[in-house]
Amino acid sequence: MKTTLNYSLNFDIKKRQPNEIKFIIFHYTGMRKETDAINRLTNQKSKVSSHYFIKKSGEILTLVPELYTAWHAGISYWKNYKSLNKYSIGIEISNPGHDFKYENFSKNQIKSVLNLSKYLAKKYKINSKFILGHSDISPNRKKDPGEKFPWRFLAKRKIGCWHNLSKKVLLFERSKKVTKLNRSEFIQNLFKIGYSRKLIQKNFKNTKILVSAFQRRFRQELINGILDKECLIISKNLVKKYK
Repeated sequence: MKTTLNYSLNFDIKKRQPNEIKFIIFHYTGMRKETDAINRLTNQKSKVSSHYFIKKSGEILTLVPELYTAWHAGISYWKNYKSLNKYSIGIEISNPGHDFKYENFSKNQIKSVLNLSKYLAKKYKINSKFILGHSDISPNRKKDPGEKFPWRFLAKRKIGCWHNLSKKVLLFERSKKVTKLNRSEFIQNLFKIGYSRKLIQKNFKNTKILVSAFQRRFRQELINGILDKECLIISKNLVKKYK
């Protein structure tokens, strides 16, 4: 991969083995200016970093060498994994995010995301099921890369997963109310997919947070945190893919 070196000092000194790398995690920068985002990720005082940074132009910067643990995921969980920094490669994509007029990702960025992800997935034998967004692994804290990230486009190219339900079927079920049994089934489906049980407390207290994260990833047209039958059938379909 052709990249520009712009090293950050924000990584663990201990080198990891290639077979320890199981995940690719996508982020957006969430800052108004691209230069400020790069400065933050390379400033030792910030104590945050990623392995790669994709500029709006599509240029890819290498911030941390792949075999070192970059500090991008924070408190995070997926399936039986926790603290995903040590198992993942983090990719930051320049975008102001939800707090600063969230934008569409540029065509050049998407092209670079695809090429870089294919390269990394092949190099480290990363399963498409383990190519995730920050909001998947930390849904109570993060929204990135968000509903404008082209998950469906990427999944068609074996980067990440997507359901195979038709738009007609989905729209027919949208906004239809669910029963308590349906709600319980949906939550169990999310656990099977990989979302953390740690977020759900008694009486499904954090269900809205988890539903919003699920919608941001798999039902991007409508993010309202309300569980409906459309979300339910998507979750059922995805369980088969995430086995």
